[in-house]
This record gives sequence, C-alpha cells and structure tokens, in this order.
Amino acid sequence: MPSLDLIGLVVADIGRSRAFYRHLGLEFPEDAEGHGHIETTLSGGLRIAIDTEETIRSFDPDWSPPSGGHRTALAFRCDSPSDVDRAYQELLDSGARSYKAPWDAAWRQRYAQVADPDGNIIDLFAPL
Repeated sequence: MPSLDLIGLVVADIGRSRAFYRHLGLEFPEDAEGHGHIETTLSGGLRIAIDTEETIRSFDPDWSPPSGGHRTALAFRCDSPSDVDRAYQELLDSGARSYKAPWDAAWRQRYAQVADPDGNIIDLFAPL
C-alpha cells in the first residue's frame, strides 16, 4: 500500500516562500542550482517540497493555479493558546496576510489562519 512521503506546494517565488516558512520552523535549503525545487524532511520522516510554477509547467504545461478559494491548508500545532496568538502576530509582522484572526473554536482549540505568499492557508492551533 502507498504511504504518504511528501507534501508539495506550488509557489510563485521560491525565495519568498522559503522565508515565510522559516517563521514556522521549517528550514529549507537554498535553491543553489536554480531548479525551482527545494525540500525539507520533518522529524517523523515526512518531506515538504516547494516547487515554482515554472517547474510544474515544465512537465504539466497546462497547469494553472486554483481560483476562487484555497484547496489546501497546513496546520501547525502551537504549545499553548497564547502561542497561537504570538505566532499569528509574528507572521503578520513578517508580511503574511490574515485569513482569520485568533478565536476559541467550538472544537476546544485556539485557532487562527494566515495566508502564505501564494494564498495557501496556514492554520495555527493549540488545545484550550
């Protein structure tokens, strides 16, 4: 049976996205060879990759970004409800766009959402 090994994000500007995700603790290497692809491996072995739109179009010339809303969200667990608020504000201070300000969700979590530079939604959460 297949196993999940990599989550891929398509971005317009690899450097801008690399800087954004650094604020969330993800350390991507430089795209030293200019291939439009970078990736990092998380502690559990799952990999996250960032590919430029040009890279995707190199093998899928008809690809176009989704429109009308997001289809993917990456959720980052924070240590406490106050860490959700802190992380949310730090991301806004670094240039991220707010999608939904922190709130206490009905499912007993402090929750907030920001959009990455390409409009992908980033969830921040912690148990209440």
